[in-house]
Amino acid sequence: MKRFIGQRGFTLVELAIVLVIIGIILGAVLKGQDLIQGARSKKFITDSGRKFEVAAWGFYDRKGKFPGGSTSGTTAGMITGNVYADYSTAKLTNMPSTSNPVTIGSYQFYTYYGNDNNGAAGSKNVMVICKDIACTSKFTADELGFMQAFDTAIDGLANGTTGLIKGATGVGTVTQPQWLVAGPIVFDATDWNTNDVALVYYFDRK
Repeated sequence: MKRFIGQRGFTLVELAIVLVIIGIILGAVLKGQDLIQGARSKKFITDSGRKFEVAAWGFYDRKGKFPGGSTSGTTAGMITGNVYADYSTAKLTNMPSTSNPVTIGSYQFYTYYGNDNNGAAGSKNVMVICKDIACTSKFTADELGFMQAFDTAIDGLANGTTGLIKGATGVGTVTQPQWLVAGPIVFDATDWNTNDVALVYYFDRK
């Protein structure tokens, strides 16, 4: 049998080293993806949630009511009016960007204010975050990750059925130019899932 001098295969040690290097590279890539997703989640919490919350309380401190709220009658303090117009008139320095929706990578999220039962007795003020203008498109599994991150930041647990943050399968009437949602809100009885179309935040309740 003819033998070619100078040709040989990899030794087990060399193969082991190559596999270790490949493992390190894959681990770094996966870790990088986790870091990117974590950064996006933090941006979502800040830009789609906290900025709008801070602006609402800043407006309340100045006006004695929330933007879009009434100061008389049974709806005192209830958010039923033109939120965007109130913000524009007040010219608050901490007003959220007029860019609504907020863009995070390839995702977009709309933030609305309003109440959970069309202003009826016992209605409560809420902030609502959706992926489309009408709040009718269901969240994808990736988008649910943002909702769960926000839920954990507020309630300490990503459970869309309890606490100040809840998942909803319907939010009633939405008026996008006014940044207003009027309810009634239909809450999901199960944890975050792809039937949900909105995150509902009871931002002024304990």
